[in-house]
Amino acid sequence: MLFSGWASEVEAPWPDVAEVTDHVGVRHLVVTRHALVRQVLADPVRYRPDNALDAVTPMPVTALRVLAGHRFRLPPTLANNSGFRHPEIRAIVADALHPARVAAQRQWLTALVRERVARLRAALDAGEPVDLYADLAADLPLLVLARLVELPDAPVGAVKEFARAALELFWAPLDGDRQVALATEVGRFHGVLREFAATGGGLAAELRAGGHPPDVVVGALFFLLVAGQETTSQFLTLLLHRLAGEPAVRAGLRTGDVAVADVVEEGLRLEPPIVTWRRVAAVGGTLGGTAVPAGASIVLWLARAGRDTAIVESPDEFRPGQRGSRRHLAFGAGAHRCVGDVLARMEAAVVVAEATPLLDGVTVVRPPWCPDNLTFRMPDAFVIRRRPEGTGLTGS
Repeated sequence: MLFSGWASEVEAPWPDVAEVTDHVGVRHLVVTRHALVRQVLADPVRYRPDNALDAVTPMPVTALRVLAGHRFRLPPTLANNSGFRHPEIRAIVADALHPARVAAQRQWLTALVRERVARLRAALDAGEPVDLYADLAADLPLLVLARLVELPDAPVGAVKEFARAALELFWAPLDGDRQVALATEVGRFHGVLREFAATGGGLAAELRAGGHPPDVVVGALFFLLVAGQETTSQFLTLLLHRLAGEPAVRAGLRTGDVAVADVVEEGLRLEPPIVTWRRVAAVGGTLGGTAVPAGASIVLWLARAGRDTAIVESPDEFRPGQRGSRRHLAFGAGAHRCVGDVLARMEAAVVVAEATPLLDGVTVVRPPWCPDNLTFRMPDAFVIRRRPEGTGLTGS
């Protein structure tokens, strides 16, 4: 169940805290209740983030040798950092993603999305299928991020392949051969990051100026390239797919009765790209009446928390603006709350405003498919085609 994508489980009855054993026999405490998930996220002393980036499938010696050959290291930097340097590193990254800087990118991004939407509309009008993941959403967040923080000079495709390889290597159930292949991909690009960390401008230069060692600069770039853009392209794809099956919401967007911002928040609540996050118990205690031994792995089910009836009246319905919609934990909470939340919201708002009309009168040819992964949904495609006039309702 831990790696099933969670789709079949998110609406099923669950206790507030459940013990689950994974594919290699490790026991985890899965926390489902919104208040308890938030309690854990807000207490980095009792529940530490040290295991946030640990590989959920222990790596064989062969894969470790590959990583070592590329001098791969992933020191505590952002998501996995419980040390005293975390606030300082986070502040530098947060300044690079400051709301004012993000807002300054909106006009440029809107123009780019409009250009792509026009091209996609022409293809649909010609009877051709279009892939809203590959042809619209996949690289948008990476292009925006590159303008904000400066990134290594590498082809977009290579960065995307590295990011998806990292999400799979560290968070998916894998066999040894696949781990070696992924370690090769991740290790190779780590070398690119290491070189850029030593000489690059933008965020890399700011971190160096702050006295942070090369490994920390690489770690920050690594996390931004994985969590700072890949998750947003996933969310854009998942949200557009959801909207394909929500004609009333699309109609409300057309008339202005439904706010774009409310659609984004309801999308984050119901279709978060990150379904779980991890903590490790620093000391023994209890959580929701369940004993938590020191050292226990805690899996925080963010997607389930967003459907908690204690915070939202209609947990399984897509109702933008409903009470509790914005209380989701898609960006986490506490000291490690996602530093790129403003950026992700801006990108999603632009795509919803400009691309949703493409979904009118279409059939879903291929819905997004997400591979097994503890934390990330990683949709691979979303293909639609214009529906001939007079046929049935839009597919989902």
